Amino acid sequence: MSETRSDGELLRAVAADADRRAFEELYRRYAPWLTARMRSRCADASMVDDVVQETFLAVWRGSARYREEGDVAGWLWRIGSRRLIDGLRGDGARGRLRQALARLRHRDEVSAEERVLAGVEHGDLAGALITLSPELRAVLQATVVDGLTTREAAVLLGIPPGTVKTRAMRARRQLREALA
Repeated sequence: MSETRSDGELLRAVAADADRRAFEELYRRYAPWLTARMRSRCADASMVDDVVQETFLAVWRGSARYREEGDVAGWLWRIGSRRLIDGLRGDGARGRLRQALARLRHRDEVSAEERVLAGVEHGDLAGALITLSPELRAVLQATVVDGLTTREAAVLLGIPPGTVKTRAMRARRQLREALA
């Protein structure tokens, strides 16, 4: 019976020796978990599958380096969630969203989602968002737009959860003042 290697040992073997068995073991441990997490954030199963594959491809190619800080699951989540956000920000994702919304409603009616998007893109909110610092906008993007929890946003942004809460509170206060 073979000895089970730790996540760190597997990652070191992948990085140093391009150890295919170590990579396969890491994939078996985390791909189902990462897929399930991504599917809770995105209903497009093919996009989720692509994101999971891209995440592990980055690990295999070494473009994503584990610095042995924190747990491997959080590190993989951060890589995957950034790739998912990049995919969702693309024109293709926006077009797919608009098509899905159009199928779900009558053409004469403006959906709540479209009203909010119009307000963000063209209304007072857009101007107020531009005034926020990049750090505050990133926290709002992660917690409000992407729907991440404080802890998930902290992992994604590489900052402590308390900092996420503080920045979110500061961003909301600044938005209230700008929109008043």
